[in-house]
Amino acid sequence: MAQTLYFPLLLIALCSISECVQRQYHFINENKEWAEAQRYCREKYTDLATVDNMNDMIELNKSVEVNYKVVWIGLQGTNDSNWHWSSGDPALFLNWASGQPNSGDNCAVMRNGQWFVKSCTATWTVICYNMSRGLVFVNQMMNWGDAQSYCRQNHIDLVSVRNQNENQQLEKFINDSQTFGSEVWIGLFRDTWQWSDQSNSSFRYWKSDAPKSQSNKHRAAVEKDNQGQWSVYMYTIPKNQYPFVCHEDKLIVIQQNLSWSEALRYCRQNHVDLVSVQSVEMQRRVMNVVKLASTEAVWLGLRHSCALGIWFWVSGETVCYQNWAPGNGTSEEDCEPTVRSGAVQSGGNQTWISRPETDRLNFICRNY
Repeated sequence: MAQTLYFPLLLIALCSISECVQRQYHFINENKEWAEAQRYCREKYTDLATVDNMNDMIELNKSVEVNYKVVWIGLQGTNDSNWHWSSGDPALFLNWASGQPNSGDNCAVMRNGQWFVKSCTATWTVICYNMSRGLVFVNQMMNWGDAQSYCRQNHIDLVSVRNQNENQQLEKFINDSQTFGSEVWIGLFRDTWQWSDQSNSSFRYWKSDAPKSQSNKHRAAVEKDNQGQWSVYMYTIPKNQYPFVCHEDKLIVIQQNLSWSEALRYCRQNHVDLVSVQSVEMQRRVMNVVKLASTEAVWLGLRHSCALGIWFWVSGETVCYQNWAPGNGTSEEDCEPTVRSGAVQSGGNQTWISRPETDRLNFICRNY
């Protein structure tokens, strides 16, 4: 173990645009009402299936036997309408224009740096986000759903705005890209849906004719005849009993306060390793589970080499994707009196910070 801990010569892995699937899906060939299916999944696995992105959706569809038409997943209607970012970022910062939102519409545009609620079926130009290029202006008129699909297929997602600085940057980008004063779709939307495991995933895969907002008597189900797209079903009617999909999380928050070395040893003895975060998608998964932590920061598998002046993942992967808080993650860390290791903040923007390895924190293990 000591060699793995202290010798970054193991950093032979190349940066990759994909990672192992972090959630395993289990198709259960038993007809149950939604609440019964939820209880079963929580007893046997983690919960009814949550879907974070299209890759998850592909894996879920692979798990479902082809001769079943309707299959429960973990998305449930509520009586509360909440705002979400299409990317999955929590909607903590909102910059509505005066009097907004002033209607029952459910999608948002930006104009002159402020946000306005609009009908999701209206057509506007679009701002996408791309990992390598940053903001991308799409000079095509499309509705919000088509804009979301376009951004996900060609870039990462519709743009999110997490604070005033990002809002100002986006306003300037829009003004430089097109006629001043025109509306542009951003990734903000609202609906009444919530995942059974309480995750903040805002991924949706509705059929085009499926009603998007419902009451707490409605649940979402996959329809195999419609490429796995989702429809809305009543769950209180006894005849609505279908097979279902459970998920098993591959990331686990351990609510013990250990030093970084103790956390690494625990994960390797009881699971696989401390978690590595090599993409936006993995960071979202970390954000979903880190809210269970009882400490203000949570250990990751990040380690600093004083000899080489670099950060590395103890799994042997190079640090490609980065999510450091300002002032953290520099190559010139102070190695006295102790080595530095990486942690993710459990609150705020959940960015990474450098901490002395002797700090005692919760930590995230991976099971894959």
